[in-house]
Amino acid sequence: MSKAANNEPVLKTEGLSIAYEPDHYAVNNVTASVRKNSITAIMGPSGCGKSTLLRAMNRMHELYPDIETKGDILLDGRSIFSMSVIELRRKVGMVFQRPNPFPNMTIYENVVAGYSLNDIRLKKSQRDDIVESALRNVTLWDEVKESLYRKGSFLSGGQQQRLCVARAIAFNPEILLLDEPTSALDPIATSKIEDLLGELKKNYTLVLVTHNMSQAARISDDSIFMYMGELVEAGPTGTLFTNPKDPRTEAYLTGKFG
Repeated sequence: MSKAANNEPVLKTEGLSIAYEPDHYAVNNVTASVRKNSITAIMGPSGCGKSTLLRAMNRMHELYPDIETKGDILLDGRSIFSMSVIELRRKVGMVFQRPNPFPNMTIYENVVAGYSLNDIRLKKSQRDDIVESALRNVTLWDEVKESLYRKGSFLSGGQQQRLCVARAIAFNPEILLLDEPTSALDPIATSKIEDLLGELKKNYTLVLVTHNMSQAARISDDSIFMYMGELVEAGPTGTLFTNPKDPRTEAYLTGKFG
């Protein structure tokens, strides 16, 4: 059994607003917290700001030109905007919607890519240990241990996504951000990823954007419901799904939304 989430917030947004163009806020005055060793699902209709909120948590939203950010995001009580991007992304890893192993790298090179790309030198024995540990943690080691020096293109979609999770956790982050990590996968691969996330929360804190409400209900401890850039409601997933406080949340969860 995976450990229950504790009540200690590891990540907080405080009055966070993000605009891609002047006065057009994709995220508007969002204050929310994420508990340690939990899975938090961010839900809401398309265009509601959930992916922007997620990407802000490791400052990937800053890749867009002319982005405007107000408010703050605290990681262990410290503003992420006071950290270097390299330091922050060592602490807060990211897994994207479509599996995206680096195509010109072997499976082995993919897992330790974070170290290579940041010019962090490791002994071969250290690299070997990191690769095996990360691949074991995503239940991929036994499937690829004879193929570590092949490129990952022969892997199935679900295996490629587990490789991407291994690449993210090889850096030993505190938090793992996942942007609809199963939307490109078949039901069997999706089930494996969901089981994996349940195991990973023993050692990591996970924040997940999902369109799939049944997935949020199955695997998340807490949920955040967004609408038009605003946080409508947040709390324990069981409470949000069975007794939502806001009629917009209820309408979304029952499929009667706009």
